[in-house]
Amino acid sequence: MFQRTLLRQSQAVRSVLSSRPLTTAVSSPLTRTSPLRVQFPSIRAFPLRSAQRLYSSESESTKTENTENKNAGEQKETNTETESKEDALKKELEAKQKEVVDLKDKYLRSVADFRNLQERTKRDIENARTFAIQRFAGDLLDTVDNFDRALSAVPAEKLEARGDESLKDLHNLYDGLKMTEHILMNTLKKHGLERFDPGEPTEDGKPQKFDPNRHEATFMAKAEGKEDGEIMYTQSKGFILNGRVVRAAKVGVVKNS
Repeated sequence: MFQRTLLRQSQAVRSVLSSRPLTTAVSSPLTRTSPLRVQFPSIRAFPLRSAQRLYSSESESTKTENTENKNAGEQKETNTETESKEDALKKELEAKQKEVVDLKDKYLRSVADFRNLQERTKRDIENARTFAIQRFAGDLLDTVDNFDRALSAVPAEKLEARGDESLKDLHNLYDGLKMTEHILMNTLKKHGLERFDPGEPTEDGKPQKFDPNRHEATFMAKAEGKEDGEIMYTQSKGFILNGRVVRAAKVGVVKNS
């Protein structure tokens, strides 16, 4: 019986739809009462698909715009964060480069100071080795001078009288002193100490000139046949140790003007 009722209602719906034109049913708005709702009040009204589609597209565009804005904001934040990181890295790199330059400068200065220290130490060691006997040699100079005075105290005419038996002891003493002086000067020369006599002429046969670096003038006097500044008398001979004057020679200098 229920099936018969349902069949009758479907036939009635078909008859109503066939009796009315299709445009009226389609063009009727939702606010008007449709024939179906008159006969069948239990049928609910549904919104048109066009309105639903319009609402759906508007919502999707809004969501898309919001998403784009959100993505743009996130991209901007990302760019800002990246720029800040780059600036920090640049500052750190500049600081490290400056530190490297400072350390390199300090390293070069340290190397230069160390090399200078090495040179000074080497020079001091060489000077200490070269002039180690300077004080000892200075103490021996008086002894050498005494040998020279003793030998010069013997008159030349007595030295020429070698055949005189009465002067034999004097000649033997003189020869012994002369030999001792010669050995002593050779020993001192091996260690760099040499004696020089300003009274001896130069290689070209001329008298030596006064040199304040090697000579000490004890007096000045006139001398005929000699030029000013020439050495005319040697009071004591000078000594040189490895090129350094240990004691200047004491001399008399000519001054005619």
